[in-house]
Amino acid sequence: MAFFAKPRSSARLGCRWRPFLRSFSPEHARDNDIVIVGGGPAGLALAAALDWGMPPNAYSNRVSSITHTSQRFLNRIGIWDYVEHARTNPIDQMQVWDGVSGARITFDASVIPELSEMARMTENLNLQCALLRKLSDTPSVQVIHSVKVESIQCETGDHNDCLLLLVGADGFNSLVRSFTGISSYGWSYDTQAVVATLNHALRGPFQVPNNTAYQRFLPTGPIAFLPLSPCTSSLVWSTKPHLAAALNKSSPGVLEQLINAAFCLPEPSLQYIYRQLLEGAKSSEEINEEIMFRERSDSISSHSAYASATSMLSDGGIPPDDADALPPLVTSIQQSTIASFPLRYNHAESYIGEGAGSCTVLVSDAAHTVHPLAGQGLNLGLGDVDALSRCIIQALRHGGDIGSFTALIPYARECYFENHKVMSAVDKLHKVYSPTAQPVVWARSVGLEVINELDSVKAALMMNAGASSRLQNASGWDLFAKSIKSLAGAASTSKMVSRMIGAGIQELAKNSGQRIFGCP
Repeated sequence: MAFFAKPRSSARLGCRWRPFLRSFSPEHARDNDIVIVGGGPAGLALAAALDWGMPPNAYSNRVSSITHTSQRFLNRIGIWDYVEHARTNPIDQMQVWDGVSGARITFDASVIPELSEMARMTENLNLQCALLRKLSDTPSVQVIHSVKVESIQCETGDHNDCLLLLVGADGFNSLVRSFTGISSYGWSYDTQAVVATLNHALRGPFQVPNNTAYQRFLPTGPIAFLPLSPCTSSLVWSTKPHLAAALNKSSPGVLEQLINAAFCLPEPSLQYIYRQLLEGAKSSEEINEEIMFRERSDSISSHSAYASATSMLSDGGIPPDDADALPPLVTSIQQSTIASFPLRYNHAESYIGEGAGSCTVLVSDAAHTVHPLAGQGLNLGLGDVDALSRCIIQALRHGGDIGSFTALIPYARECYFENHKVMSAVDKLHKVYSPTAQPVVWARSVGLEVINELDSVKAALMMNAGASSRLQNASGWDLFAKSIKSLAGAASTSKMVSRMIGAGIQELAKNSGQRIFGCP
């Protein structure tokens, strides 16, 4: 934001300069990043040059996956038209695999006929700018900039100008939630998320475009590679705090190699490299030599996509058969995009204030915080806003009090349990992939590979995650159950599943018996 003041002449500038600053500095200048004195061609040209939008080839490090359900809501309220679509990227496919066993599941938009894509990746900054553009065209909404709410007080008495509803959308450390006295429950994960914006080579003519999201579940936490453009992607690497600190301190060259290795190397080799990194600062050359040694020790061919340090593949050539199973190799990291933040689970006990905190309601991170591994945080928040806006409009149409408990309770009923189901599922998924015990790894790997063979089940899971608009009257889990019921009638599939599960349970029971009772 810039403020312009044009002096009348250079002769009078000297006598007017001090009063000008004294007059505008306290109230106006501190509300602006830059004050340009002079509204002539030069001053206006400088203001135009200082466009705070991101350069075309640069992306911020905080991104979100916008599902079809969220897109439909943003379209309905007129926001999606303000989004800079050149800075969005479709996700047509998602590949997820176990970092210990290698068991893999692939979600593809093609399994649902009505889908052209699973979701849209975009920067949070792009969505925020779109919302501000929309609000600037909405005269009934007043946006107050550069203001921090330090306290909230409830005054009693007769007031002509009274607040009907206070909405808390102020994040995890919500001041509104504290004011209402709504308690919350949750915990901090023993992990931190490392984020960065990655540059990589353009996919070759014989490869699929950069529209696939990749996620590998390592025992230290999942690492995700999210496409932003044909040659740019976003990193979200959840890992242990001490390792996150080491990754943050490492040079960009070291981090590039560690990211590539985290998708390619077997888990024991990664653990060894992590130990080497934690023992002291390692140069890019030392890390590269260690990765090369590990790739040779693990018998990774230099012509395989799993070779990062010893790769002999050339850009534009015929790719190996496993090229689409892994993200492209990182070539550089965009400057000043490496950051980290703690991860936590938190859910408010109620979304609506009562008693002294009445006429208040919580949405998004003020009401719930979830692990980012499923990319559902922002989508849950937009779902809250959708439901709350419908409740407010309904109350206004019937002449009701928009801040009353009666008007707001439909919002809580619609969202609380649905949010809790998603949050619990994400939390359990995180905990299932943390252990390295052989029975646990076997059980989760078998389950993953069985589901990967059932397209109807995967379609139900995608629809439940908001990838489709079909879920108007039915839950994706209902479709999941119907899919299992219909598949049970297929003899070949049911026999295959029965043999796999039966043999696995017998082996697990046998091993457990030997360990517990000491008998065969």
